[in-house]
Amino acid sequence: MNVCVTALGPMENSEVDPRFGRCAYFVFFNLHTRAVEAVKNPNVEASGGAGIQSAQLVASRAAIVVTGHLGPNAFKTLNAAGISMFSGATGTVKEAVAAYEAGKLARATAPDSASKSGIAS
Repeated sequence: MNVCVTALGPMENSEVDPRFGRCAYFVFFNLHTRAVEAVKNPNVEASGGAGIQSAQLVASRAAIVVTGHLGPNAFKTLNAAGISMFSGATGTVKEAVAAYEAGKLARATAPDSASKSGIAS
């Protein structure tokens, strides 16, 4: 099962990016094999729809999202795809995955940031 962590860089020791739709990287961590794959987010500079497009990219590769914050469009798209979402992640990708596995992250039940809030970050 793959967990997607939003990150500022492509490595396990990269810091979590608090944004979802406009994060720098999506780091996919396989909970069974411990394999890591990073994908540069093609939606960072999108003029609109970054949350939806990023959610569609992630939904095809992971069952779980771990991030700092989720906007309404990303939340709605991930929820419709059946993706479990956890927000409030900080630290490194590795630390965020460990926090998820230990049950220390809150399940996202609603968006916790405004639409287009990642543009200014």
